[in-house]
Amino acid sequence: MTAEKYRGRIAPSPTGYLHIGHTLTFWRAQARGHAAGGKLILRIEDLDVARCCPEFYNALVEDLNWFGFKWDEGPDVDGPFAPYVQNERRAFYLDSWEKLRSGGFVYPCRCSRKDVLAAGLAPHEENEEPIYPGTCRPDVEAAVPAANSGPPLGQRPVQPAGINWRFRVPDGEEMEFVDARLGRQAAIAGREFGDFIVWRRDDVPAYQLAVVVDDAAMQITEVVRGEDLLLSTFRQLLIYRVLNLPPPTFYHAPLIVDESGKRLAKRHAALSLRELRASGARPEEIRAKYFR
Repeated sequence: MTAEKYRGRIAPSPTGYLHIGHTLTFWRAQARGHAAGGKLILRIEDLDVARCCPEFYNALVEDLNWFGFKWDEGPDVDGPFAPYVQNERRAFYLDSWEKLRSGGFVYPCRCSRKDVLAAGLAPHEENEEPIYPGTCRPDVEAAVPAANSGPPLGQRPVQPAGINWRFRVPDGEEMEFVDARLGRQAAIAGREFGDFIVWRRDDVPAYQLAVVVDDAAMQITEVVRGEDLLLSTFRQLLIYRVLNLPPPTFYHAPLIVDESGKRLAKRHAALSLRELRASGARPEEIRAKYFR
């Protein structure tokens, strides 16, 4: 990648105080961007309205600045691909959802997560989405709308609200990509991950769709994130493909674990950047202890 073309991003969610694990992954993203002579973008992923609040947003921006982050584009500095807050980007997500719907790549689904879990097709990993059993999945022919299948003249266009919309994965397809840290990664669609939600019944675009739309629109060239999101990369690559969008490259960073090897999650409040800062820790000390 040439220096002038590299574009990385950090994308925190203001659903709580910034965790040290996310902070160090973001730090790696900034380091890789600096090494490439590129730009770093701050995007706020605040689609979970029930859990996001101004207190957490203000805290994360303050803590990021304290830790030493410097971004070139974002909500506070603007840039050519504004807005940099997901709640202000609904029109982009709706446009992409309509392309998926009209192309027959998604279908409406009434199943809840509880229904899917009850089917017994559990995911392989603790934090992974359960594999959808296909309860609401239509035949391929039924899933593809007829040509020019928009609403009749005078009627309102189809809207996604009120029901889940799932992406139909190509069952049995062997997928792969090369991770910048971990090398070749492979998965079989329909076996290691199933049909996944791209739009929720509460009228909110799901993470898998929103992150693809935003990274493509903001011309992100490399996504740096935790290795717990490896399987999500295959889902997102499918969305990139059917929307005819160029995917970025990926770097999946190691997770922070405790003495027993268990992942330290956001619920460990003592490892929030705010708590570490309040305890007197300095950014360079935190990086020396945790950054690998």
